[in-house]
Amino acid sequence: MSRRRTAVIVGVGPGLGMAMARRFGREGFRVAVLSRGAGRHGGYLADLAAHGIEAESHTVDVADGDRLQAVLEKIGAENDIDLLYYGPGPTTQSIVPIADIDVATAQSAFEWVWPAVRAVGVVLPGMLDRGAGALLFAGGLSSVRPMPMLGQLALATAALRNYALTLNSALADHGVYAGTLTIGGLVVGGDIHAMVTADPAKYGAAEGHTLDPDRIATTAWDMYRQRNRAEEVFDAVSAR
Repeated sequence: MSRRRTAVIVGVGPGLGMAMARRFGREGFRVAVLSRGAGRHGGYLADLAAHGIEAESHTVDVADGDRLQAVLEKIGAENDIDLLYYGPGPTTQSIVPIADIDVATAQSAFEWVWPAVRAVGVVLPGMLDRGAGALLFAGGLSSVRPMPMLGQLALATAALRNYALTLNSALADHGVYAGTLTIGGLVVGGDIHAMVTADPAKYGAAEGHTLDPDRIATTAWDMYRQRNRAEEVFDAVSAR
């Protein structure tokens, strides 16, 4: 059986994750979608099949490092992972004002960053051997704009952004691309967008603060293809 060029979507959701899966699938990639929400996977696979995209799903909580590594190794043993997209939401449950965080609180935010590093450690050797591949990360606007209301998350998003940009510099001469999508706004179709629009009295109106996941995914494809910049910022917040 011939090996297929595969896009692995880590932390897939109904908004941007699925938009990424469809976009790269339309370009001929085989797609593997990973998330902890196993109950959604049937719908995701049906959606991709309706678009003529070959796909598989795996139930993975990125906080379970051994499981994440095992799944990525299995996918890589069967096909060439040419794209790793890391897009799960931060795992922090309670945000502490930035002026009030202590060391333990700051460290807890980085539980979202370590799985990205682990995933890269699994897939990057194969990419370097082939001299081809791409690593894309989705982070938050607090990595480039002061957003005190996001507390300790600002530290983690800045770290993930810097990781992506530094990887881009380190890998540029080895045929492997790295980049980051810096997202500030409500991605239409995503879980946070659904939560906000379901209760505008609590969260405020979504109008004017939304982002189109298909547009972001198309930009990600352009970044993958052109490899002429390491970051795109999508900001529906700062202009308001």
